[in-house]
Amino acid sequence: MTDTLDATLTSRLREVLANGDTTETDLRELTEEVGTQVRLLRGQLRGSEQRLRALNADPASPIADIADELRRVETLRPRLRDARELSRRLDERARELRTAWLLRQADARRATS
Repeated sequence: MTDTLDATLTSRLREVLANGDTTETDLRELTEEVGTQVRLLRGQLRGSEQRLRALNADPASPIADIADELRRVETLRPRLRDARELSRRLDERARELRTAWLLRQADARRATS
């Protein structure tokens, strides 16, 4: 289920970043959602790394368990990297849209003065 939510959120983020057509409310919601996704993935990665360290410390650990955890870590790292990059790009886009809005407001005030 997390993968589906991750894919849905990633798709929405890419769409907003490509189109730029969004509202302030949408930007805030997406920023909150991607932040939650980053924290979730970071927590999952840390948990897997801890389990991997524990498995490596125990000579009796089955190699299959170590391999499973390694695969999980190798899957989580790029997902986390992508989520962080999308978050950065969303923040950048939000600043651009807010700056444009502020400039329009300033222009409108000058025009009415």
